[in-house]
Amino acid sequence: MHAGSKAFFYALSRSAALKRLASKYGMATTESFARRFIAGEAIEEAVDCARTIQSEGMLLTLDYLGESVRTLEEAAAATREYVRLMDVIVASGIERNISLKLTQLGVDVDRATCVDNLRRILDPGATHGFFVRIDMENSAYTEVTLEIFETLWQQEYRNVGVALQAYLRRTEQDVRRMNELGARVRLVKGAYKEPASVAFQQKAEVDAAFIRLARMLLDEGTYPAFGTHDPPLLAHVRAHALGRHIANDQFEFQMLYGIRRDLQRLLVTEGYRMRVYVPFGRQWFPYFMRRLGERPENVTFVLKALLREK
Repeated sequence: MHAGSKAFFYALSRSAALKRLASKYGMATTESFARRFIAGEAIEEAVDCARTIQSEGMLLTLDYLGESVRTLEEAAAATREYVRLMDVIVASGIERNISLKLTQLGVDVDRATCVDNLRRILDPGATHGFFVRIDMENSAYTEVTLEIFETLWQQEYRNVGVALQAYLRRTEQDVRRMNELGARVRLVKGAYKEPASVAFQQKAEVDAAFIRLARMLLDEGTYPAFGTHDPPLLAHVRAHALGRHIANDQFEFQMLYGIRRDLQRLLVTEGYRMRVYVPFGRQWFPYFMRRLGERPENVTFVLKALLREK
């Protein structure tokens, strides 16, 4: 079921018609289940959620949802919104950490403009002490994402990191590439439907890749982050760090807002750094569909919520 549901919900996430409907009607019609995974549509809602997360001893990153913009005007608008988000974060006093996607900043329209838009975010971010994580999208964007990251790194931007996906066959080399730079990497399994020529298809293969790459990041990387909700993978990371005498403040765990809150709290009580990825915005539909496709239990949760509303 897992592979089939992932493909099905990924296809839904790409539906322009469904995205338009979701944006038009907002989250009100999906209140009981979309809000489990998404902090709201407005920045202010996300800040309120962030305050609650911080009060529980967790770290956070805010992600203004939106991807695959088609015009330079849309890319510029998203860039302005991120700058505004940083102003709101500074005023609110919450942690200064954000995540973004390059297709949101116009990489599909014009690469040079995308780089300029990213600089427009990183410059005030550096002034105000923000860390900016570039999320990884599907495999068609892996190389261009890393090239843009390296361009900015060479220009002495250090308040920026990148995400890598364990299920891609190329990622071991990419981990080495980022470790050599001294860049901060977030390791995730991967949420996009990819062909077997590009990505491992079986859970056991993906898990084995995640463990192998996590060890490389712990041994040779710079403050890596491990984005997983899988208890066995969490245990592997903890055991390797302990065996190598790597202090708990030399890496962190990351989980998605609304998923495995019990594990999030457990890691905090055990003395680990635990960061919650907090997505928000009107363009929430593609993200929501990918979350449903990743884990069968997410689908079960939504079906139960729908039945309760009948």
